[in-house]
Amino acid sequence: MNTSQSRTSSVFRVPADVAGLLGFLAVVVIGMSLASDRFLTAGTFQSIAYQLPELGLFALAMLMPLISGGFNLAATFTANMAGLAMAWVIQSHGGADASLGVVLLGILAALATGAAAGAMIGAIIAYTGASPILVSLSAMIFLRGLGEFLTRGGDISGFPHSVRYLGNGLWLGVPVPLWIFIACALVWHVVMTRSRLGFTTRMVGSNLEATRYSGIATARAITRIYLLSGLMCGVAGVVMLCSFNSVRVGHGEAFLLISVLACFLGRVDPFGGFGRVVPVVIALVILQVIASGLNLLGANQHLATALWGAFLLAVMLARWAWAQGGLPSLIRERGPRSPVAAPASRRHKESE
Repeated sequence: MNTSQSRTSSVFRVPADVAGLLGFLAVVVIGMSLASDRFLTAGTFQSIAYQLPELGLFALAMLMPLISGGFNLAATFTANMAGLAMAWVIQSHGGADASLGVVLLGILAALATGAAAGAMIGAIIAYTGASPILVSLSAMIFLRGLGEFLTRGGDISGFPHSVRYLGNGLWLGVPVPLWIFIACALVWHVVMTRSRLGFTTRMVGSNLEATRYSGIATARAITRIYLLSGLMCGVAGVVMLCSFNSVRVGHGEAFLLISVLACFLGRVDPFGGFGRVVPVVIALVILQVIASGLNLLGANQHLATALWGAFLLAVMLARWAWAQGGLPSLIRERGPRSPVAAPASRRHKESE
């Protein structure tokens, strides 16, 4: 009887990080509802449901490189190039009158473009030993310049109805992009918890040299990690094209900072080795709720960007304090210390 009860309790036990994030989410919702009487409305939650998927897909694209101890600064421009590939296929085969088969072919082209860009970044990092930040930054500059050259700094529009449905339609009362994000999050969760690549990703992030000495082909693993990151960027590029009904280099550029913030808020270790999908998804909801609340309060866009940066700094400081044992431990360490006994020679002189 006790064994069955313990098994049941272990199944329904909520991890501490998930419980903490859910509590924080509740506080944010209550705070925003008190700040604005328009927050707890169907329109607000519908807006959150439409805006969350794009940010969420970028956060998933950033997740695996971060857990592996790397970074992918080229995520947004990889998505832009994927969108350009999809747009080129559709525009070359009918444009606004293109068939569903052409749209599907364009989606495949977008996914292939994203995966190829990610594999290129991963291979350079893996086989040259270069810094992931420098490699992905170089790739970001390259992809941005290439995209602006191909589009002449403009945008591409004019797509069939099926494209607009993927970006703005409803299925079972839920936005289609949200269904896409949920499916991708489930796939990522399975990859990180059930697959060999997920285990290898955490090992690489924890100790690359030890992983290599254990017989694991780390170069191939790192290449696959960034390939999957690029693939998720391709999905994000498809969703952005369908949502905006156009593609332009620079779409989603602001998502880079917020996706990193979502990962760190979701307890992903910035030095690699640890991270899970579920806390990151909850962190995404928190950030989107905050963004919607700021919008309802009429916050300036530039001020909101500054707040995201300040929030990221606050998260990093909070994680550091937690790693040190929490605030009480820091207070004890820096509190008043007992006076140090005087040296023996000084005590002898004072006695004289």
